[in-house]
Amino acid sequence: MWTVARLGAVLASGALLSQAAAAETAVLQGLDKTTARISTFEAPVDQAVGFGSLEVVARRCYKTPPEEPPESAAFLEIVDQRPDADAVKVFSGWMFASSPAISAMEHPVYDVWVVDCKQPVSEAEEAAAE
Repeated sequence: MWTVARLGAVLASGALLSQAAAAETAVLQGLDKTTARISTFEAPVDQAVGFGSLEVVARRCYKTPPEEPPESAAFLEIVDQRPDADAVKVFSGWMFASSPAISAMEHPVYDVWVVDCKQPVSEAEEAAAE
């Protein structure tokens, strides 16, 4: 059975590639705390997407196989780019869909968390990327 600790250890060891499917897109949700609105958005791997003043880049996204308990994890880099200030990195690390509080982004206006990973990359595409 997958636990967050086990998934984190597997991610850190690099062994996840043989146990979970790499995906092309991270499905994220964001909360704008000033309006109390939640938005769902997609972040293709290695492409920057905007959410408010944040720029979100998903570097990796993995999803456990269907026979395992559901879990998605994404390595995200999030930068706050306000027009009146220099860009500030507010988060860089793994986020887990089942336990967003374990590795949460600290920001006064926005919250971002992982919902899912989709569009699994085929093994041939994964090998070509390496």
